[in-house]
Amino acid sequence: MTVDAVYLVQLTLNGIALGLLYALIAVGLSLIFGVMEIINFAHGEFLMLGAYAMTFALPVLGLLYWPALAVAILAIMLFGFMVYEVLLIRLKPEEFERSILVTLGLSIIVIHVMQYLFTATPRMVDTQYAFDGVEIGSIRITWTRIIGAASALAAFAGLYGALRYTQFGRAMRAIAQNREAALMVGIRPRVVARNAVVLAAGLCGLAGAAIAPIQLVTPYMGQFLIFKAFALVIIGGLGNIPGAIVAALGLGLVESWIGGFFEIVWQEAAVFVIMIAVLFLRPDGLFKRGGMRVG
Repeated sequence: MTVDAVYLVQLTLNGIALGLLYALIAVGLSLIFGVMEIINFAHGEFLMLGAYAMTFALPVLGLLYWPALAVAILAIMLFGFMVYEVLLIRLKPEEFERSILVTLGLSIIVIHVMQYLFTATPRMVDTQYAFDGVEIGSIRITWTRIIGAASALAAFAGLYGALRYTQFGRAMRAIAQNREAALMVGIRPRVVARNAVVLAAGLCGLAGAAIAPIQLVTPYMGQFLIFKAFALVIIGGLGNIPGAIVAALGLGLVESWIGGFFEIVWQEAAVFVIMIAVLFLRPDGLFKRGGMRVG
């Protein structure tokens, strides 16, 4: 099989852009697991709601991308705050099975409420950028992909700075690394957990809003992405944020290359094949597990 260099570069750029959006979802999951030691099965619905928020904000704001993006992120952060205060606050770290049932139930409720309100008909999202993009020779990438990738990188830089250099972030890392010691020095785990859920929801809202102009928006779109995110968190090492980002970028590239050179059906299976292989070879993931590590 002859591989065209330009075509390969095009696939690689698309894969990086897609991988960065996957990383936003996976990092949110890692953040919640690192602080609360639960898996949020409703995380995909945070993304779906972010996409719908972008869908409805854009026409109101005259198809202006940036204000609509901000509205979508804030809306999902508010939703994350409400989910924590109503449901997650009642879960304890040792209640792992209960957390699965609660968040899975929330996921199903949100999906069916959105389907009842807006039907299952896929929605196309248009922005001020439409299909405009940057062209370098025969290589072309749309502005929506570029902005989505750049927003993800900015979010990761901000998250790194917050976790590494602020009291807000140090409290999260302290709870994740040693809950008992953190309690002894006066850190309030409920406040830290709430902040982690809201921050993770914001990352997912950003991912959903950035994905909305790229693919069709449906009530079930989060379900198709969340299981990939779970696999990425396992591959990268539970609670390891850089590991989740590296695994997500790798998946974006692998999916893009597979879609470009092989049958597209193999795209969906790729991440789970990799996950199974990693679990056999390195049960704790490619990177060190636990402690909500940021570097």
